[in-house]
Amino acid sequence: MMKPEMPNCNTCGEKVGFGSDGSGVFVGCHECNFPICKACLDYEIKEGHTACLQCGTPYDGSLTNLDVAEKEHVTHTTMAGHLNSSQDAGLHARNISTVSTVDSEMIDEGGNPIWKNRVESWKDKKSKKKKAVSKAAKEVQIPIEQQMDVKQESAREMQPLSQIVPVPKSQITPYRVVIIIRLIILGLFFNYRITNPVESSYGLWLTSVICEIWFAISWVLDQFPKWYPINRVTFTDELSARFEREGQPSELAAVDFFVSTVDPLKEPPLITANTVLSILAVDYPVDKVSCYVSDDGAAMLSFESLVETAEFARKWVPFCKRFSIEPRAPEFYFSQKIDYLKDKVQPSFVKERRAMKRDYEEYKVRVNALVAKAQKTPDEGWTMQDGTPWPGNNTRDHPGMIQVFLGHSGAHDIEGNELPRLVYVSREKRPGYQHHKKAGAENALVRVSAILTNAPYILNLDCDHYVNNSKAVREAMCFLMDPQVGRDVCYIQFPQRFDGIDRSDRYANRNTVFFDVNMKGLDGIQGPVYVGTGCVFYRQALYGYGPQSLPRLPKPSSSSSCCCCGPKKPKKDLEEFQRDSRRDDLNAAIFNLKEIESYDEYERSLLISQMSFEKTFGMSSVFIESTLMEHGGLAESANPATMINEAIHVISCGYEEKTAWGKEIGWIYGSVTEDILTGFKMHCRGWRSIYCMPVRPAFKGSAPINLSDRLHQVLRWALGSVEIFLSRHCPLWYGWGGGRLKLLQRLAYINTIVYPFTSLPLVAYCTLPAICLLTGKFIIPTLSNLAAVWFLGLFLSIITTSVLEIRWSGVSIEELWRNEQFWVIGGVSAHLFAVFQGFLKMLAGVDTNFTVTTKAADDLEFGELYMIKWTTVLIPPTTLLVLNLVGVVAGFSDALNKGYEAWGPLFGKVFFAFWVILHLYPFLKGLMGRQNRTPTIVILWSVLLASVFSLVWVKIDPFVSKGDSSATQGCIAIDC
Repeated sequence: MMKPEMPNCNTCGEKVGFGSDGSGVFVGCHECNFPICKACLDYEIKEGHTACLQCGTPYDGSLTNLDVAEKEHVTHTTMAGHLNSSQDAGLHARNISTVSTVDSEMIDEGGNPIWKNRVESWKDKKSKKKKAVSKAAKEVQIPIEQQMDVKQESAREMQPLSQIVPVPKSQITPYRVVIIIRLIILGLFFNYRITNPVESSYGLWLTSVICEIWFAISWVLDQFPKWYPINRVTFTDELSARFEREGQPSELAAVDFFVSTVDPLKEPPLITANTVLSILAVDYPVDKVSCYVSDDGAAMLSFESLVETAEFARKWVPFCKRFSIEPRAPEFYFSQKIDYLKDKVQPSFVKERRAMKRDYEEYKVRVNALVAKAQKTPDEGWTMQDGTPWPGNNTRDHPGMIQVFLGHSGAHDIEGNELPRLVYVSREKRPGYQHHKKAGAENALVRVSAILTNAPYILNLDCDHYVNNSKAVREAMCFLMDPQVGRDVCYIQFPQRFDGIDRSDRYANRNTVFFDVNMKGLDGIQGPVYVGTGCVFYRQALYGYGPQSLPRLPKPSSSSSCCCCGPKKPKKDLEEFQRDSRRDDLNAAIFNLKEIESYDEYERSLLISQMSFEKTFGMSSVFIESTLMEHGGLAESANPATMINEAIHVISCGYEEKTAWGKEIGWIYGSVTEDILTGFKMHCRGWRSIYCMPVRPAFKGSAPINLSDRLHQVLRWALGSVEIFLSRHCPLWYGWGGGRLKLLQRLAYINTIVYPFTSLPLVAYCTLPAICLLTGKFIIPTLSNLAAVWFLGLFLSIITTSVLEIRWSGVSIEELWRNEQFWVIGGVSAHLFAVFQGFLKMLAGVDTNFTVTTKAADDLEFGELYMIKWTTVLIPPTTLLVLNLVGVVAGFSDALNKGYEAWGPLFGKVFFAFWVILHLYPFLKGLMGRQNRTPTIVILWSVLLASVFSLVWVKIDPFVSKGDSSATQGCIAIDC
């Protein structure tokens, strides 16, 4: 008779094993045959648990064995019972092996905290596993042929799933050489500038030198983190061959998707629905995918649109998987201007595509009807279909809401197959509580997902970023599940790509230089920064744990003993012990289980008492237990009947009070750019991140394409950087003690928080050309031959650096130039306002907002591009444009009046003025509105004002000395 598979122990996960006589499987309880091994049973009895963990029957002490037939019966009946119980509870139980309610309370029968018991038993279980493995290896004799197969299989499992492709030396070596040469030329250039002041215009000269020094520092901060750019390739076929063997359940890791939205009137439900549909149809095992939608506005419109989306997904998901549709967001798939018949050999494809398009149009009509209905809120508030009031009628005061759609216990698709789970979440809101906007919503999703599914990995997306590559999750798993790479990786960041942007991309919305140049450079150091969306997190890293390769904490040597007095108590008090063990403020908020091995019982109890789980994670025993599960899966104490209640509990307003949420774990609070802070904290703990750039973009989103919206987006990012600069997490001083953050990585983070301050010298430097043209003075003295060499060398090194950067990165010259232009446009507008707003907010507590008012729009393909939205942020760049244009007119008028000897000095002044005007040209086009249609009134007024000002300037020079009578004698009329 073939021996069936031996059941796993419910406590430690190992095989139950045989009894003392070796004749059958060990059984702890004869009533329910609860699977538990002898070692774990002895431990439970030792701790005072004398009854069965499942049925509560007291142990009779006569623990016997089962024969083979009984063992097979026990295995099947027990698993069937668990599955039935989970189905009756109405929850998706694909990750539930058994259910235990013994640990549903925080305190056990003996009055000890349960998490402490689990930690104390952790070391015993580890040693027990090692002994069991070694004993099994001795007892079982494997034939030599099978041993060879096992060795080959083990060798294959250690093969990498990804590979680093360094930039060719022929491209990177000249690039580095030019950077060093440019650095040397900068030193010689500043030596000349500082030692040769312009006495006639000392103030202008000093201002220009200070600005140039700041620009040089900014260049160093931006340039040197790009010293080690790399590319990566993934082997998704090898991933499938290793973890998806035919005839066996998939061993790929589970992933929880997070989608966050706030206001459905500003973030259209149809866009959010497309993101959700693309997630549900992703090319990944359905039992490994769960999608959580956070509605932070508690809008009934969002809930009802999600109901419609769940119903439409039953048709859309099987259609996508049957025909390998890309992308799997219906709105963007049906709007593609391509031959959809290409590579589709199924005869039924055309018919089914047309039917699916009709279904989608009907679905859009239903969703748009909901949007139209939601434009006016009823006086009595919204009511649900059953007549009960909608709990979120008051968006600032409502209970937490969770609704589970689809999944194992919900509706299947039209072909009868299981769909991924879809969960609607709206956290509790109450007056008087700080909810921390998006970061708080993401942390609520972390806790809810840990209760319901607890996937080891989390992928977060903005509501307007859909899955463009259905294999994107597999691309990320090639790194996270790689035996050599994945152990130290906290997240995989994908580049952001956008739809709906005009071909010229006049406002650099695509951000190509940042995503294709800077991020590749960071990937060669310690990893890219977290940009807020399109990122796959390792859940344990969000919980504050350190990486596996993290060096252990030095063992305190504060205890000693003598032969007569016995062991002495440590001389250090509790606070000193904590301070030493934390390595300044760099260590994780909770201890690393790996580090406890080096401590004795007394030292470990001190460490545990200082870093209490309840104080870190909050008062939820189910959630606390889930944090100890390195590879995910539901906690032992998770009861399907009470899971929703527990999930509601962890999204309550007061749950985060006096915990480490937002301080050390989860998304970090304290800035509107919580993404930078969150990634920075992980890198400070010793983690590294990876940049993944598939050939087909993984995710695509929408970007604001008109000038005002783009500037306000940049304003928000810059304000977040200023907030971080003024906080304790500033990279200038935070995290130096442990040495886990590499120097070049720190330079990159410093650059992300100081770049808004470049706006101050940039505004001053853009004003200098106009002042020089109006006053006749200049910031540079007469150039000598040697000085001319330094100036020429500096310009050539700048151009050569850009050319070589284009060569290894693959970005185009136009993209580099657009990025340079918008660096000036954003610097003299949004960044400038962010600096002042940040100081007012952080130091004076004054929160200022700059409103945007729409003035005009065109109903064209890029109609939004030509929208004119007047806002305060537009004032500084407009002023600089007018100043420099007037300065150029005045300079030429003055040169015409003085003669040919004035044209030489004019060249340098006009060159810098044109530099400013060329960089602000896209801004000028944005002010003009329609492309190539400058309003006539603007042209007339510009010509009139320029003519009048130039004539007046020629005859009335305010900079001429009053004592110089020869300059004004006889000049009374214009035609003198």
